[in-house]
Amino acid sequence: MNPLLDDWLGNQSTAVLTSKRRCLKFLKQAYGVCVGDFANKPRTDVTMTAGGFRFHVGTPLPDLRHIASWMITHAPRQRTLAKAVPALWKRHGREDVSVAGLLLANLDPAELGQDPWMAFIHLLQRKEPLLVVLEVAEELVRAGHRVPDDAWLEAAAGQSSHWHQYCVLFLSLRRSEVRCQDLIRQAPKGGEMFERIRSRLLESEN
Repeated sequence: MNPLLDDWLGNQSTAVLTSKRRCLKFLKQAYGVCVGDFANKPRTDVTMTAGGFRFHVGTPLPDLRHIASWMITHAPRQRTLAKAVPALWKRHGREDVSVAGLLLANLDPAELGQDPWMAFIHLLQRKEPLLVVLEVAEELVRAGHRVPDDAWLEAAAGQSSHWHQYCVLFLSLRRSEVRCQDLIRQAPKGGEMFERIRSRLLESEN
């Protein structure tokens, strides 16, 4: 627990969660609280383009979990948080995508308006950092949302080449036996880490 963040959250009004715009403003402030004066140093923005992120403040993941939990507990309307998810992904700060994943995983799917996995894959752009995709997918699994079944993955993989690759990453998180050999083999070539995941999946099937 970060006592500085805890105190700061204790002084916040739930009014900061009454609109999508206010949620985004609140989060940018919260990220800075977690790292203190370091957040105000210009060099924190040097990483804006690294990994495809617009900014990276350096907020630790446990603090992001605390912030997301506070939002879910105190939001007057959960639907407002659901609407903030695509806005966070579009803003695409490093912390933004983590919080978007935490909200996706822990909000009621009825508030999202669709299954969390479907909402997630629609957020993903043609190029996303592999570790971020796995991080959010792991949050979904941790929250009790099972990796989609073979039929869902095969249908999604057929939509585009990048969705095909993302479906292979989703498969890598299955705790049961992984089938879909053709889906795994036929996925477009990816980077070194993606190819290691592909090889591990194929080896586990054999």
